[in-house]
Amino acid sequence: MSLVTTPARALAVCSVCAGTRVTAITMTLTDGSVVDFASCHTCEHKSWTQGGAPLDISTVLRKATKTKVAR
Repeated sequence: MSLVTTPARALAVCSVCAGTRVTAITMTLTDGSVVDFASCHTCEHKSWTQGGAPLDISTVLRKATKTKVAR
């Protein structure tokens, strides 16, 4: 049993199956971009968005890659 409860109206909703068993987090990637990640525990759909616009995984990986500086 969870000690923290969130009202149903405040839960994230999956854009594919409309499920509410969604983990949603906001993070700052290596390049400074603020992005939102959502993962549905019902249908396993995962998505990334930035400013409400969808991002494909290749863009997320590029933004998250640390660039090595030559010495």
